[in-house]
Amino acid sequence: MKRSLLLLATAFLLFSSCSSKKNKKQEPVNTNTNVEIVKKDPPSVPKRERVKGTIEKKEQAKEQPVAEKKKDIVVDLPALPREFRAAWVASVANINWPSKNNLSTAEQQQEAIGILDFLKNNNFNAVIFQVRPSADAFYKSDLEPWSYFLTGTEGQAPSPYYDPLEFWVEQAHKRGIELHVWLNPYRAHHTTGGAVTSASMARKMPESVVKLRQGYYWFDPSKQSTQDHAARVVMDIVKRYDIDGVHFDDYFYPYAEYNGGQDFPDSESYNAFKRNGGTLSRGDFRRNSVNTFIERIYKDIKREKNFVKFGISPFGIWKPGFPAGIQGSSQYDMLYADAKLWLNKGWVDYFAPQLYWPIQPARQSYTALLKWWESENTMGRHLWPGINTVGKRSPEYVQEIVNQVAAARSILPDNRDGVIHWSLAGLTKNPAMTQALANGPYRSKALVPTTPWLNANPLLKPTLLLTPQGNNVFLKWQHQQIDQVAKWVLYLNYGGEWQYEILEPGVTTKDVPTALNNKKLQYIAVKAIDRLSNESPYIAEKIK
Repeated sequence: MKRSLLLLATAFLLFSSCSSKKNKKQEPVNTNTNVEIVKKDPPSVPKRERVKGTIEKKEQAKEQPVAEKKKDIVVDLPALPREFRAAWVASVANINWPSKNNLSTAEQQQEAIGILDFLKNNNFNAVIFQVRPSADAFYKSDLEPWSYFLTGTEGQAPSPYYDPLEFWVEQAHKRGIELHVWLNPYRAHHTTGGAVTSASMARKMPESVVKLRQGYYWFDPSKQSTQDHAARVVMDIVKRYDIDGVHFDDYFYPYAEYNGGQDFPDSESYNAFKRNGGTLSRGDFRRNSVNTFIERIYKDIKREKNFVKFGISPFGIWKPGFPAGIQGSSQYDMLYADAKLWLNKGWVDYFAPQLYWPIQPARQSYTALLKWWESENTMGRHLWPGINTVGKRSPEYVQEIVNQVAAARSILPDNRDGVIHWSLAGLTKNPAMTQALANGPYRSKALVPTTPWLNANPLLKPTLLLTPQGNNVFLKWQHQQIDQVAKWVLYLNYGGEWQYEILEPGVTTKDVPTALNNKKLQYIAVKAIDRLSNESPYIAEKIK
């Protein structure tokens, strides 16, 4: 019986197995050959071994020496003197440069270098260089012709070719001197400028220019075409040249004697203004035209290059009676220049009224006028008066100019001092004047005052390397922002007394003695100065 049951069970199992194989569906074959790599965690390290490894790493770290950061040397450096010391270099009628309009390129360059060396050696720090005397150019321009005063032929380039403005900028900066381009915005032709040729703007823009009775040609300041063209000229220079400032002089509407004492011939413009609904008087119409242009130029310059300063040197008297007792002509009523408004509005970075009169008598007193202009300087702009250095050669007049520099220092706020000398010839052709300034108020160098309302990228601290060489120390300093460095200041401390030296941007090494007048060299410090005359942090080293 047991055997029968066993056989029956075996048969049942065999049958079930065969039936399962027949009914099972075939699994599809996976033909994907991509391989997924799974990163596996490394075998776990026993807890005790991991702790041991961490301890070993900490012990190794302790064994490695850690470099200590060098501590900055802290010193109390003296404040640097600041004063704008500039001279006008006039090109119109070959007043200052070039001395003639037929000089060779080499002669022109030699004269320019002589002027800049003269200014540097007598501790000036800026030059106002006339590049557009009468709708012409002392630089390569696609807007206006080469100047007659440069080559003797309007529209003719220097030969061998060079760009005078580029040359002046490079040579001025090499000497640590700011270069401001001086333009006359409205004069289209000067009577000493040769014949009016087809190259002249008087011929190229006849609808914008009027001829005056004395032979001058003048752009009509009220015409939009005049304003647009002059603005293009200014901005062309600002964009293409590494200048420090743009400067306009006192010529807006011309002095009456330029037109034989007659009124400016702008009836066409004024009548068109009235036909279009204008209600301003003729005087206000003219002043508004100039005001609009001045504001435009200031804002255009700042949009393009914020660091380029804009300055104007208007006639020194706003109106007779301002201040009380002042007599003379009125820039407001005769030149239609409301320069007080420009100063009040802050449409300039520096204002240089031409105060070409002595301190006494009172009717046109230099000091009375300078105090009045400073009282109108509500925006705190630079006020650097123009002074008439070229006036006379007597010892009394030399002393007058020295006194005027001193008066400006007394009247103007601290660290905002400055004057502009009219003109270069009053210095180069009068050795007594130059000597009085060089031995007196200009006996040491000064930085140009800062212009805090103009933004500047802060300069980093320079680096300073010292190499002892017997009784001297060789100094070498460097800067990460070398293209932004306009000057250096080197400080030396002998026996507890500081002395400083303002150096050109190309000077980055110097040998200094370890003792001076029996006093030991104790400290050395260096600062970098940017083009707006801002100072970097100093680097100092103690001499052991």
